[in-house]
Amino acid sequence: MATPKLNSLSRRGFCLCCVGGATFAASAGWLTPREAYAEARGLVSLIKDSAATSPIATHKLRNNISVLEGSGGNIAVLTGPDGKLLVDAGIGVSRPQLSKALAELGNEPVAHLINTHWHFDHADGNEWLQAAGAKILAHENTRKHLSVVQRVEDWDYNFLALPAKAIPSQVFAKEHHLKLNGASLALKYYGPAHTDSDISVMFTEANVLHVGDTFWNGIYPFIDYSTGGSIDGMIAASDANLAVAKNDTIIIPGHGKPVSNRAELQEFRDMLVAIRDNVGNLKKQGKTRDETVAAKPTAAFDAKFGQFVIDPGFFTRLVYEGV
Repeated sequence: MATPKLNSLSRRGFCLCCVGGATFAASAGWLTPREAYAEARGLVSLIKDSAATSPIATHKLRNNISVLEGSGGNIAVLTGPDGKLLVDAGIGVSRPQLSKALAELGNEPVAHLINTHWHFDHADGNEWLQAAGAKILAHENTRKHLSVVQRVEDWDYNFLALPAKAIPSQVFAKEHHLKLNGASLALKYYGPAHTDSDISVMFTEANVLHVGDTFWNGIYPFIDYSTGGSIDGMIAASDANLAVAKNDTIIIPGHGKPVSNRAELQEFRDMLVAIRDNVGNLKKQGKTRDETVAAKPTAAFDAKFGQFVIDPGFFTRLVYEGV
């Protein structure tokens, strides 16, 4: 099969799911490992190039909370007299589009930024947002990863440390609470999930929950084993999210359709469990990774979840690594 063309994804769509993009061409055995790694390195650069021109879509929720879609992960924004608070920073080269979208939400300055985890499509914008006035808050492992050269094996890519001022100045270990713009925010660490640095952010009165990359709405997720992620951790995080969410909770996923709900989260969780069990059974039978991929353990879910950058073959490989 020929290698898929990189332009087969729209710029905007590609950027929305950029964490998975680095494995796009390698995901179904189209390339040798050496070729796949080279492609991955190139795709990280392509993701950033794409973000430079991708438009930003604004989705207004409730209680002065909105979601900005189009620069890496989905970004929540809370406006009010204490200044704008952002949950996640997107990719730095999106600054012009993000600045315009933020200005359209009100004239308050950017004052606070929360990183849900360390990945570049959620924290690359830290530098310019800090320069604009944001105090950055995150889990202690996010600061650890952003402070050093951090390797992601699945991309054969070494991410450089962020400049000192772009690294979160305030961190926590388990839970953190704050009140801004009349809203109560509850931040909670999952334990290792998508990475070992993931947190959720609940806007209590608005009943809006940002769950970062523990939830990819309608698409297979990337799991970063290089920094502590695992399929079991993703399932545990989904269970934690479901325990907090009510039927009328607005859930903001890290990637995919940016405004979601408990029913879609439940479907995502059930998919993870079923595929984990399918892959685990095949591995127990002594199947190799490639034999497991060939057995198509994701087949029942591919039509719904397998239509974007993490395709069924690559997701099967990720799950296989963790069972």
